[in-house]
Amino acid sequence: MKTPLKRLSLVSRLGGFAGPAAFQRRLEAGLQTRGIEVCYSLEDRPYDAVLVIGGTRRLNALREVQQLGIPIFQRLNGMNWIHRRTRTGLRHFLKAEFSNMLLRTIRGHFASGVIYQSAFAHGWWEQEYGRTPVPAAVIHNAVPLDQYTVEGTHDRPQDRQRILVVEGNLGGGYEAGLYAAFDLVDALRHQHNLRVELQIAGAASADLRTCWSGSAVPVEWLGPVLPEHVPELDRSAHLLYSSDINPACPNSVIEALACGLPVVAFNTGALPELVPGSAGRLADYGTDPWKLEPPNISGLVSAAVEVLGNQDVFRAGARQRALEAFSLDLMVDRYLEFLTA
Repeated sequence: MKTPLKRLSLVSRLGGFAGPAAFQRRLEAGLQTRGIEVCYSLEDRPYDAVLVIGGTRRLNALREVQQLGIPIFQRLNGMNWIHRRTRTGLRHFLKAEFSNMLLRTIRGHFASGVIYQSAFAHGWWEQEYGRTPVPAAVIHNAVPLDQYTVEGTHDRPQDRQRILVVEGNLGGGYEAGLYAAFDLVDALRHQHNLRVELQIAGAASADLRTCWSGSAVPVEWLGPVLPEHVPELDRSAHLLYSSDINPACPNSVIEALACGLPVVAFNTGALPELVPGSAGRLADYGTDPWKLEPPNISGLVSAAVEVLGNQDVFRAGARQRALEAFSLDLMVDRYLEFLTA
């Protein structure tokens, strides 16, 4: 862009409070502190550029913007894939494939530049659909570090270990990672004689909760958690188990690190980019995660034992990692640098 960015169209306004919606709110707040106005309609001109968060069905409107010479940027995470490996229902399958089609159409025919959430997502898209035909960058998600912090109230138990799972939606095949969470807690209790409980935050159907109603693992289903309650929730656990398989750049991991909560997970997706050894432990999946094969639980258990046994070290490392890499100011600056190049 030859002129400074004064007004940006974010397409489209996202509902909910997790995932892309959380990113959108944070980016808007960061832009506004820099005096940059945000709108959410392609018809609400004038604006200097468009940032499509994921995809949009409004391809004709994008084509009109493109013809006006207004640059269109796209922010991409991964793509829908689990529906191809497990049965999620015909309606979900068609919806997921349609979403993938929109994403790759915008990437290939409309985008003036593409911002990937992680190097993993970048490589995945290029492996599936070829090299990005326009300038591209990798910019990780971020959080406001003055809100997601180690300081503040919590109810972390002293007489037991609490393992936390935070996911926006535990459905559509994405509940697969929960099996490992229950196996992990069971192994910690019976093989290592630890008093451990499991907390699960996120939208989960009654059928899913019923699946584990007979489990001996102490579990509390919290349901969806409002963003303002996440920092206290993170501070109240001893480790976060990131259950998503091949995640593109999970907000829950970055939020946990910012609150000083160490992360334990399998080394799939973007997690090796986000979680260094100072902030948690990543275990070798052991089989093929792309085929949703059962993972090697013993490695995950060893990782959790190490983190639970060295809380002070890992908690400090988690916060330090967030300070170095996941500042909201840093993320916004990098977006602006790319959008105005």
